[in-house]
Amino acid sequence: MSVNVSPARAQEDASGSAGDAPIEIRIGYLRAYAPELALSVLDIPPRDEGVAGAEIAVADNNTTGSFLGQEFALEVREIAPGANAREAFRGLVENGNRFVLTDVSAEQLVSIADLAAEAGVILFNVGAPDDILREEECRANVFHTAPTRSMLADGLAQYLMWKQWRRWVLIHGSHAPDRLFAEALKRAAERFGGEIVAEKLYEDRGTARRADSGVTQIQREMPVFTQGLPEHDVVLVADESEVFGTYLPYRTWVPRPVAGTAGLVPSAWHPASEQWGGTQIQNRFADRIGRRMVSKDMSAWTAARSIGEAVTRTGSGDPEEVAAFIRSDDFAVAAFRGQKLTYRDWNQQLRQPIFLGDGRSVVSTSPQEGFLHQVSELDTLGVDRPETRCVLD
Repeated sequence: MSVNVSPARAQEDASGSAGDAPIEIRIGYLRAYAPELALSVLDIPPRDEGVAGAEIAVADNNTTGSFLGQEFALEVREIAPGANAREAFRGLVENGNRFVLTDVSAEQLVSIADLAAEAGVILFNVGAPDDILREEECRANVFHTAPTRSMLADGLAQYLMWKQWRRWVLIHGSHAPDRLFAEALKRAAERFGGEIVAEKLYEDRGTARRADSGVTQIQREMPVFTQGLPEHDVVLVADESEVFGTYLPYRTWVPRPVAGTAGLVPSAWHPASEQWGGTQIQNRFADRIGRRMVSKDMSAWTAARSIGEAVTRTGSGDPEEVAAFIRSDDFAVAAFRGQKLTYRDWNQQLRQPIFLGDGRSVVSTSPQEGFLHQVSELDTLGVDRPETRCVLD
């Protein structure tokens, strides 16, 4: 599937050398999509999740670009989850896209990263939270605006420690993403002084995610499943696969808060955020898209705005020049999160606060007060420079 969100203009090269013709900056969006199930119908991702954020950012870029002889266009291509991403990526490159936002799996991203480098294309990962993409599989031509699992876990752990809720029970699913987030939570416990007093696996038995027997079966199952656990302050849940996590709040054997992928959830953004000018972007987004902004929308918006900011500041659409400026000390992007955001020079991950919220409101944002760092408090979230295994060529 290919969608041109902005009308194409004359096919000039990105350097803008053709007289007074505008510099055209073509941004591709490669998306792995299939309809998803969720335990609650309210949690089913919007059909245009992520893409809508990129659309708004391209419109924002064009507002400034119209005065500077710059025109931004967005082209979206969809593939199936698990499909070979190379053909769709090559199609974007053939159409002149020298910047590509990716919302694909870690495996799919790795499969096109070196192709992108050969083609002189800069990638922005807006969807995959896998730490390995910023560490062992990092690439100099790949920037990341989606937070890592370790950043999400650290943001949650800081808040729990600030509350002095130090004893945690960890319940995780049986799928690979669930185990990865569980490992991130265990790393955060060790890093910040939390204690995981028990760990329990919830095996996916392959039954319907919305049980035909309704809440009665769930009401009976979850208390029994959480019975007999050691004394604890919080139940941590790692269920990225949406098999059981939503059923835990208010159904545990003893009354304890639930946090992780259900209950108090860490994220890149929250639909109810109105701080730091958040009302402005939320209103503009809702007026154009017809819904509230979710995390992937913000990650895509930030990626496309990073490109726009760098193009504006350098006066160039050349990918190498844009990437060099984004890496420089002169770059920052204002993203409605309390401070200007920058990219870590050791793995090209966007520094950003982590929102902690439930389905209705923002409870807090991390880093929490008292978690200090010699460079940036945002670097208390995720893999810091001394820990990194990334070697950028």
